[in-house]
Amino acid sequence: QVQLVESGGGSVQAGGSLRLSCEASKVTNSNNCLSWFRQAPGKEREGVAVCYFTFCWRTYAASVKGRFTISQDNAKNTLWLQMNGLKPEDSGMYYCAAAVCRPTPEEALDARQYDRWGQGTQVTVSS
Repeated sequence: QVQLVESGGGSVQAGGSLRLSCEASKVTNSNNCLSWFRQAPGKEREGVAVCYFTFCWRTYAASVKGRFTISQDNAKNTLWLQMNGLKPEDSGMYYCAAAVCRPTPEEALDARQYDRWGQGTQVTVSS
């Protein structure tokens, strides 16, 4: 059974930084994408960033490109999301997810394509 456990959320002021981590146990399939999603109250879950396969070819949502960086350590089975220049609209519950990689960035950022999820970690950015 795949387990995804997020940590690192918290409260920061606008312009600040946070680093989220996701421990991904039993995700050994080299065809997997590991990704970050977020969900604000009353809104749909949206894709933030994707690591394709073990070499982590990256794709980002337009709203975070240039501010967020996704990375992974295969030896430690850990996925990270470095978030800089945070804005209030970045607030929400952040989730780590895993799935067989989809062929397009649009599909890879689509929450409906994922079947393995962590419990989430809360990020709150104040203005």
